Amino acid sequence: MREYVERWYRNYTRAPDLVPFSVQIKESDLLIWAEKNLQDLAYKRLEKERNNLEAYLRYDPHFGHSLVPITPASFAPPLCQMMAEAGRKAGVGPMASVAGAINEMVGEELRQESEEVIIENGGDLLVLSREARVVAVYAGEDSPFSFRIGIKLPPGKKWGVATSSGTVGHSLNFGKADAVVVVAESSAVADAWATSLANRVQEKEDIKKVLKFSQRITDIQGVLIIMGEFLGVEGNIHIEKL
Repeated sequence: MREYVERWYRNYTRAPDLVPFSVQIKESDLLIWAEKNLQDLAYKRLEKERNNLEAYLRYDPHFGHSLVPITPASFAPPLCQMMAEAGRKAGVGPMASVAGAINEMVGEELRQESEEVIIENGGDLLVLSREARVVAVYAGEDSPFSFRIGIKLPPGKKWGVATSSGTVGHSLNFGKADAVVVVAESSAVADAWATSLANRVQEKEDIKKVLKFSQRITDIQGVLIIMGEFLGVEGNIHIEKL
């Protein structure tokens, strides 16, 4: 499981038309917005998914350590099946999508009680909103783009937004980009591809190569890459100045 880090960036979050609440179990620390306070429901679903994941990891420790796609047992819980499928698509291990997959599961539960649900989990987002929402981009304290640009998400659809960085944070990453942001219709898929694409960025010349490669990925809507003073964007995403 990913190491817990202080979520200081939450001081910059805003969704004044929704009710915010949080749930936390060990490393999983979710900040959620919905039409009403659904903290108890969210906690119960998070607890269920974590218990299932931890039980499966005891059965198959390799599932938690593999850096390449792995096929889970047929009886693996749905969360693990989702993680494995996202990892298979992106060519990474299943744990690369754990935050996004947990968002999917908790979001599935909450949307039965609220048409609008936003979940932030370690910087990875699930957004289901009737209104357009803007997600601010963070690429480190020294980046000229941090909190100065955002990705505008159209209303009426479910979006997953994930960021991976080789220079910011504690998540495992083999690249050197300050931020690789992926937008998809699944937060688990976005999470896996953010890791996969970020691993490919070793120098600024790789930005154009990775963006070109991303054109062939049918599971994602778009990619934004930041490395130093360089920024590249590909796909069907709208960037706004903040």
